[in-house]
Amino acid sequence: MKHQQKLMVMLLAAAGLLILPLVLQGFGNAWVRIADMALLFVLLSLGLNIVVGYAGLLDLGYVAFFAIGAYMYGLMSSPHLTETFPALAAMFPNGMHTPLIVVVPLAAGLAGIFGVLLGAPTLRLRGDYLAIVTLGFGEIIRVFMNNLDQPINITNGPKGINQIDSLHFFGLDLGKKVSVGGFELASVSLYYYLFLGLVVISLIISHRLELSRVGRAWMAIREDEIAAKAMGINTRNLKLLAFGMGATFGGVSGAMFASFQGFISPESFSLMESVMIVAMVVLGGVGHLPGVILGAVLLSALPEVLRYVAGPLQDMTGGRLDASILRQLLTALAMITIMLMRPRGLWPSPEHGKSLQATKP
Repeated sequence: MKHQQKLMVMLLAAAGLLILPLVLQGFGNAWVRIADMALLFVLLSLGLNIVVGYAGLLDLGYVAFFAIGAYMYGLMSSPHLTETFPALAAMFPNGMHTPLIVVVPLAAGLAGIFGVLLGAPTLRLRGDYLAIVTLGFGEIIRVFMNNLDQPINITNGPKGINQIDSLHFFGLDLGKKVSVGGFELASVSLYYYLFLGLVVISLIISHRLELSRVGRAWMAIREDEIAAKAMGINTRNLKLLAFGMGATFGGVSGAMFASFQGFISPESFSLMESVMIVAMVVLGGVGHLPGVILGAVLLSALPEVLRYVAGPLQDMTGGRLDASILRQLLTALAMITIMLMRPRGLWPSPEHGKSLQATKP
């Protein structure tokens, strides 16, 4: 009976997620965009959960892989490179228009390579030292993208890259609305279904990794690296694998973000974004997939929803307080309240802390 109830809940949740953009469209496309960005942050959080939640490696530079995926897609699906390099313009007279089937593997592979490159020099680092190094890596990538417009203009520097193509697959342009059975689906709704499909695939991968021998080895390293090494676990290779696997999720998310926005610049990949992704994982419940999803949805959607609260509050103060500052203040207060009431996260893993509870007299 319990299994049937769980199956029923999953079917109802799936049905709710499928009709959600259709309902939100009635209130305006802005609400569908909020749902789209929430799904992108869920994808990012699932990737970071592999590094932080499973392997226990504190990564504060995860936004770097997000930037790598975004710039990879931006350069391959915009007129920037063909306008800068005449040789590429001759090779692609109709422009570089990368299809989805090429984008996803390429973004995952490129970000994965950079993830391994980040992990290699940090193998002997732990805790705060690892966090500082990864933080520096994230800032290096952002500064690199910001300054790589001279002497050869590759990233267009602080001006960013615009005119980025929307995604195409099976003849469907996600940048244009379509009509299905007399019902109109906006572009943001089409992206919603694409992002939802990627999140479902990522969830399956993460769940299978958690139950695999590799996942159990990661968790052994997280609990006690010295003991794991003494038991014969190759901690070096498994750490590199964790960095690489987590980075692939970030790369795919970045490519989707670039196609969705149509414009990218270094300001989109600041340290604050990386901190927010870490906060999503910690707030929801480290290492627990439902908790990670809950934390990502709340922290990505809450600031946007609070726009409608900050405006009236600003009017109440006669305009003396800026609405964006009020929104950040309300978000911070909500996070502090939740962490005080639920220090292990909103939805922690049932296994987390069980050994400690068993030792109590």
